[in-house]
Amino acid sequence: MFEIQCRDKETRARKGIFRTPHGDIPTPIFMPVGTTGTVKGILQRDLYGDIDAKIILGNTYHLYLRPGTDILKKAGGLHRFMSWERPLLTDSGGYQVFSLSGNRKLSGEGVIFKSHIDGSKHIFTPENTVDIQRIIGADIMMVLDECTPFPCDYSYAKKSLALTHQWLKRAIDRFLVTGPLWDREQYLFPIVQGSTFDDLRRESAHCIAETDMAGYAIGGLSVGEPAEEMYRTVEVVNEILPEDKPRYLMGVGTPVNILEAIDRGIDMFDCVMPTRNGRNGMLFTSQGIINIKNRRWIDDFSPIDPEGPSEVSIRYSKAYLRHLIISGEILGSQISSLHNLAFYLKLVSQARKMIEEGKFRKWKEAKVKKLSERL
Repeated sequence: MFEIQCRDKETRARKGIFRTPHGDIPTPIFMPVGTTGTVKGILQRDLYGDIDAKIILGNTYHLYLRPGTDILKKAGGLHRFMSWERPLLTDSGGYQVFSLSGNRKLSGEGVIFKSHIDGSKHIFTPENTVDIQRIIGADIMMVLDECTPFPCDYSYAKKSLALTHQWLKRAIDRFLVTGPLWDREQYLFPIVQGSTFDDLRRESAHCIAETDMAGYAIGGLSVGEPAEEMYRTVEVVNEILPEDKPRYLMGVGTPVNILEAIDRGIDMFDCVMPTRNGRNGMLFTSQGIINIKNRRWIDDFSPIDPEGPSEVSIRYSKAYLRHLIISGEILGSQISSLHNLAFYLKLVSQARKMIEEGKFRKWKEAKVKKLSERL
């Protein structure tokens, strides 16, 4: 299922492979976010092609509300519905529900919430979020948890963690007594919580490790805490999580965040940043970060990125892309998103190569410095 192929001698970085019914996932890996069954603005053709995404995400909350489980069941699951033949991971929807703030109510049973679409009332429980993800057919499913905000006081974080662990047991029980609907094995990942409190994170990591699931996630980070707090928390958790299982840092992050987390032993990442920031004119390039809306690019006819993570990175100039973004043309958003996603996937591919060659630390340090620059 998960095989570590080699380890870096100077850091905790490792290169591995996670095998699923829909294909093998090389790690470290970045997973483009396809919340509603689409990576925004990107054709599946390009996900297979220039971007070469090995796995993408869907979101249980959004897919449950629209198109709904009836449609997904009739379609034969999300893979068939969206014409995607590679692995899928689905978040449980917990983060989305808890971000609704005043439109949800928490209890031991689960969480009652109002749809952001029409205001209708619904309930998510540890059990029915497993059932929904069975219908979706994701290769990797996530348990229902509560994502605490930052900052968060200790008493609230402790109470929240107790609820998350209570829900965890119920989710695993449900997972173990049900089977996949589409004749393909599915895996369930528990989620470590505990805000930025070391003792709570250690308690959660020990609880999660004892479940002996196929992999483990670290949630509740990249929610506003300083980057150094994130890195420290990852180090605390990874001292406890089993070495022989993949570790998924949820919702992270910038290219620098990803490299620093790989250094600390993380294997899987997702974030909306490549597409969301791309649509707003922010590009991640081999030379540093570009705000393509700046006037300095108005007559710069050099390629978007001369190192070419994708075909569009070389074909189109900065001046042309700036014109498209400033003009509000859809093509501008598409080019920016495709470039950024290809950049992220190339970055983790390079990381795998450097780990294999024993050059990761020196390469990472040079990359972090370069990728932090704003051009």
